[in-house]
Amino acid sequence: MNAGEDPSDDLLMLAWTGGDTAAFEVLYARHRGPLYRFLLRQLRDNALADEFFQDVWQRVITARQGWKPDAAFRTWLFRIAHNRLNDHWRGLKHRPPAPEDGDERAARVPDPSSPERELSEFEQRRRLQLAIAALPEEQREVVLLRLEQEMSLEDIGAITGVGRETVKSRLRYAMDKLRAGLSELSD
Repeated sequence: MNAGEDPSDDLLMLAWTGGDTAAFEVLYARHRGPLYRFLLRQLRDNALADEFFQDVWQRVITARQGWKPDAAFRTWLFRIAHNRLNDHWRGLKHRPPAPEDGDERAARVPDPSSPERELSEFEQRRRLQLAIAALPEEQREVVLLRLEQEMSLEDIGAITGVGRETVKSRLRYAMDKLRAGLSELSD
């Protein structure tokens, strides 16, 4: 790789599979922030997001020899993250019950609403985050990939394993729910 060029992800991936570890470092630096933010927003738990982040990159390292430039590296990376999240959600269906003092813990969480706070930019962002968090999993995922990762409908379809029209439909329903949820919060 020439130092003055900004190589594509595909070229970096091909170089890395050929043994160029510096190419991996560039790929990692380029995608670590967006991937971590996506996982954190999906999981809403720093420790779990850290664990998944490491696991996704480990899977990338393990699968690098089988990578083909059929799909963009970014799409492939987020598809791995999507699959890991699906495994997690399936596993949660068999999780133990919530702790007995769960309601007491929830009651101790301070109420964030106050007139000053409602006017702040932070509160508006928080409302949006809560509205996104309240979306069904499939809708939340497409919203995060589209709005935060700025992915195309085709890339989102490749990541989630559904067609472009299904992605559009999920995105439309999610946006309708966000509008309704945000208007309820401001009333």
